[in-house]
Amino acid sequence: MKQLSGADSMFLQFENGNNFMHVASLAIYDPSTAPGGGVRFKDILKFFTSRLGDFPQFRRRLVNVPLSVDRPYWIEDPSFDVEFHVRHIALPHPGDWRQLCIQVARIHSRPLDRSKPLWEAYVIEGLHNIPGVPKGSFALYTKMHHAIIDGESGTELLKAMHSIVPEPVDFDALGEQQTFHADREPTTIELYSRAIMHNVERVPGLAKFTLGTARRLAGLGADAVTKLAGEGFGLSKLRSLLSGDLGSLMSIMPPQTRFSGDVSKHRVFEAVGLPLAEFKEIRKHVPDVTINDMFLCIVGGTLRKYLASKRELPDASMAAMVPMTLRGAEKGGDVGNQVGFTVMSVHTDVEDPVERLLAIRDGAQTSKRVTDAIGKELARDLLEFVPNLVSQTLTRYVKPPRIGLIVSNVRGPDVPLYMAGARLVNYAPISIATDGMGLNVTGFSYAGTMWICSVSCRDMLPDPAFFTTCMREAFEDLKKAAARVTTAEHEKPVLHLPGPKARPTATKKKRARKTAPRAKRAQRKAA
Repeated sequence: MKQLSGADSMFLQFENGNNFMHVASLAIYDPSTAPGGGVRFKDILKFFTSRLGDFPQFRRRLVNVPLSVDRPYWIEDPSFDVEFHVRHIALPHPGDWRQLCIQVARIHSRPLDRSKPLWEAYVIEGLHNIPGVPKGSFALYTKMHHAIIDGESGTELLKAMHSIVPEPVDFDALGEQQTFHADREPTTIELYSRAIMHNVERVPGLAKFTLGTARRLAGLGADAVTKLAGEGFGLSKLRSLLSGDLGSLMSIMPPQTRFSGDVSKHRVFEAVGLPLAEFKEIRKHVPDVTINDMFLCIVGGTLRKYLASKRELPDASMAAMVPMTLRGAEKGGDVGNQVGFTVMSVHTDVEDPVERLLAIRDGAQTSKRVTDAIGKELARDLLEFVPNLVSQTLTRYVKPPRIGLIVSNVRGPDVPLYMAGARLVNYAPISIATDGMGLNVTGFSYAGTMWICSVSCRDMLPDPAFFTTCMREAFEDLKKAAARVTTAEHEKPVLHLPGPKARPTATKKKRARKTAPRAKRAQRKAA
């Protein structure tokens, strides 16, 4: 029996109405690389079964504490059935990319069953007309609750579930029945006893956390307080803050867009793959920028094009909620969510792609300095020490700023991966759209390609394919603008600035001696 962390529990608490807190991925496999040239559904089922012993996260289900006086627990489900979680479907004819996106969006629109371990996987066949996908390929859509996994632990899980060579698999051996340790259901008395003990233990930790936070804020100095007052943090904003509106803490609220409202229950999904080699080429033209800077620049350019086409482009720039990893060198491990958040501008108000890129680079550096000063672990640690009833109240009544956009970028494996011998061809991350942040754009790099996935609700993004077209155009605009930077550098005229007079060389001295008598004769003749 394992208790959820404060951050894990928060993702459960946020799940209400049309806000679904599961993350997912869409992987496409080429089975021709497998021994024998093919993979059957029962082979995939056996493969999943063989890996479950290494990942207890797949076998755990929730146990809630009565009256929510403490955070829930994970227990090993005694009735776990892998065939409930791994399912088999097919696309209708003609099996093109649009049909695959619609099918994935339909599955992504359904919440997970909390009476079971919080994950599902769908093997999808019938991919007959998708450009760039080898003939006979199949897709695997996998979704897990965010209470189980974050971006970097998901990447580590992806690596662990695959191999780097298409090694042969003994499926007959995999089919042997495996036995797992199962937890018994805890009694109500046990849960209450643990709750009392945990809440008492958290009091010293909360006091220490509060003192440390106060010292950090004091370290920011009186100038920060003066600046806050100067930006108009008056009585009206204080009332808004006390009512739970965290937008009052932002000196300048980002503009409201179509993505700032409440999401419907219907999701839409699209993805595009961009060559990482071309990102590296851009860095040659515009030095000192990161892959993440370029990713944010593409997102800003995409939104600029998309909203302008709807005559909805705001004058001020949109901002994005950006997750940050807190894992350090250890990326995996069964330690729950290790994420913090910051807010960054994507500069949709800047037309020139290179100017936008440089502005994002500077903003990222500023955001890092501010986050380091306050402490990027602040929100995670607060959730860890605050009693569950308090955190539930905060989740229910606190209103995050309706900035409309979440972006994240995760670095994945640089080499091709294989599952049961089938080569992983494409990998698209599929994330979460919520009330007030109705568009989520996630990047994931895999084997030389940056896969960028957009998730929203159907009311906000009725034309996801057009949004992807805007993304491709924004990427092309950035490449062309970056190339012009280098061309302009080479074509700059050379300016000969005045400097100290050069000392005459020996040759110049000889010429001067020869021409001096002639000059004197010419002067006398003229006189």
